[in-house]
Amino acid sequence: MKPLAGMRVVDFTSMIAGPYCTRLLADCGAEVLKIEEPNGDHMRSRPPLRDGHSTYFGHLNAGKKSVVLDLKSAEGRDSAQRLVAASDVVVENFRPGVMKRLGLDYPALSATKPDLVYCSISGFGQTGPRAEQPAYAPVIHAASGFDHTQFTYQDGQDKPAKTGIFVADVLAAVYAFGAIQTALIGRLRHGNGQFIDVALMDSMINLLVFECQEAQFPSKDRRPLYVPMRASDGFVIVAPVNQRNFEQLAEAVGHPDWKTDPRFATVAARTTNWDALMVAIETWTARRTARDCEDILMKAGVPCSRYLTVAEAMADPQLAARGALATVSDGAGAFLVPNPPFQFADGSVGVGPDVPALGGDTEAMLKKIPGRKQ
Repeated sequence: MKPLAGMRVVDFTSMIAGPYCTRLLADCGAEVLKIEEPNGDHMRSRPPLRDGHSTYFGHLNAGKKSVVLDLKSAEGRDSAQRLVAASDVVVENFRPGVMKRLGLDYPALSATKPDLVYCSISGFGQTGPRAEQPAYAPVIHAASGFDHTQFTYQDGQDKPAKTGIFVADVLAAVYAFGAIQTALIGRLRHGNGQFIDVALMDSMINLLVFECQEAQFPSKDRRPLYVPMRASDGFVIVAPVNQRNFEQLAEAVGHPDWKTDPRFATVAARTTNWDALMVAIETWTARRTARDCEDILMKAGVPCSRYLTVAEAMADPQLAARGALATVSDGAGAFLVPNPPFQFADGSVGVGPDVPALGGDTEAMLKKIPGRKQ
């Protein structure tokens, strides 16, 4: 039995943050009803595409059911309200105010279902002077200080890096997933529902643990940074985090003298001379292949990795051994998506095998709920 079996989630989300949150709920056994407009979630048309089917969409929505409703119509809104009345959780990621205009906000729905758990995900949150501003992950990366911090950590770069990986979306999704679980436990213990307000901005600020403190209490010295080191055929990263790692590193690269070198012997000395240490390590890595560097240093107990492509990482035997990737199918065939990054000992948690066809579950689900119009 999956842990959330018997729970029903009405999913009014699109794009990435909301759908990833609700996919995790589906992975845990909840029946997730993805509410789509007649043309479907925008992500259904985003590449990679195979025979018109998006694996991008499938990655975010496998294991759900698709229900098409026109929320601009009275009939569509009525059906949505009746679905919610027969469900446990609502998740939405419209801009603040949209669900209220549709009559599908928390006050309206909880009036008839007081134990409803309702989660809203937005760029800047539901309140405050920026609440109604449009925001996608790249905007939040810039607004939160994340991009600027990454920029200051680079050498020889004259502007912040381009954005292609939507950290804010995935991070907010995970926070929303955890908050929903907490609210469901609260409902079990106390009988009450809950409104949850998750902001991408707040999520990114939570990511910047050191940076939030350094912004208040600036240091004279630059923070030690872990840098890519050149190998003969690529790059590696080496992370001698603590004293033991450093001493193992010194032995592994044939420089036991580093352990007594006043520049490197202590944590404080290494912090002051960090750049010099990184250069010294690179003189060793540059003469070897990336694979040899990784093998030698990891065997010695020194954290080290080659810089892999995503395709290479997905082929890592470690992922196969853990069942970290699962096969799902849509109308164009099978493909791989990651399972959730947590495993239950009984094997009950994992991504569902099928990607829903647009509207494929509309009729069946509407027949199940009370008050269906004949």
